[in-house]
Amino acid sequence: MDFALSEEQRFLQSTIADLLSRHCPLDTVRECVRDSVTNYQALGQELLNLGVQGIVIPEEFGGTGLGYLEAALVAESLGSSVAPYPYVSPSVVAPFVLQNAGSDEQKSEWLPKIASGTVTFGIAFTSSIGDRDSIPPKVVDDKLTGRQDFVVDGSDASHMLVATCDKSIYIVDATEVECTLLRTIDRTRSLASIELNGIAGDFIPGSIDTEVLSTAIDIGRIMLAADTLGAAQTMLEKSVAYAQERKQFNRVIGSFQAVKHMCAEMAAQLEPCRSLVWYAAHSVMAIPDETHVVACHAKAHLSEVGQFVARKSTEVHGGMGFTDLLGLHYWFKRIGLNRQLLGTPDLIREEAAIAQGW
Repeated sequence: MDFALSEEQRFLQSTIADLLSRHCPLDTVRECVRDSVTNYQALGQELLNLGVQGIVIPEEFGGTGLGYLEAALVAESLGSSVAPYPYVSPSVVAPFVLQNAGSDEQKSEWLPKIASGTVTFGIAFTSSIGDRDSIPPKVVDDKLTGRQDFVVDGSDASHMLVATCDKSIYIVDATEVECTLLRTIDRTRSLASIELNGIAGDFIPGSIDTEVLSTAIDIGRIMLAADTLGAAQTMLEKSVAYAQERKQFNRVIGSFQAVKHMCAEMAAQLEPCRSLVWYAAHSVMAIPDETHVVACHAKAHLSEVGQFVARKSTEVHGGMGFTDLLGLHYWFKRIGLNRQLLGTPDLIREEAAIAQGW
């Protein structure tokens, strides 16, 4: 039995990485952050040409019909390049919800539009994960009311999936909600707060099964873990490269034992994370009964390891690690935000413990 990536998956990974190196270098990321661009259209068009928007959408609806492991490989590459591009919500989570819970009419209407890049979805699931100051959305007289914070990919969305307090999911037109951009440490990502002031929503009938929302959140966590994996791997590679060229006392700093140990520690902690994320993504379709627990473990563990790598990488770079010249902080901040989205490590580990009967 082969537990490695297939030749096609490795080709997808290298193709996306090559595209990002050409169309999303660090200078481009700086420009997008400076201009508050979280959906870089030129990059989006290139990814559209490769079918990334419809990566998990069946071919009958205009997608590429791949799986969640392939989607995680794309997320890993996007994290590696800190690409200012909405991916988790519109290209992975929203298609999952519509495919598994949408009516035939909803599938026919929305899936081809997602695959073609005509619409972009954000996900408003925060109140279903943990208690916050927001007012959980609910339905009153067939209208949606409430406030939802930390809508992932929200300010770039044309439509949103909104989870109500009873865990039902509705499709909402973003032009009908009062949307406020949230400023976070990671300026390459789009988060929003929305006000639902008695607007109509299109109910997704299959979401009456609360497992749909739970699995959608788990898939989002796996994609964020993959994004963190890519970002942390880049920080490690940058540390090793810097240690091989930076000199002190007429020696490259990579020859110093302390620096060697820091790089070795980062590599040792990060390497097992790759199989953990890949297994979690693989489980969505192959071993669905395990998805919730392994998704929780992947997200929680990558949050901790990512934070460790980000800190150690900055230490290897010394004072230069804090400068915009090297740009290390873009990956540092990406990892920091991923840690908080869709559940912190403590909250997720508690979920995993409950799911295992502890």
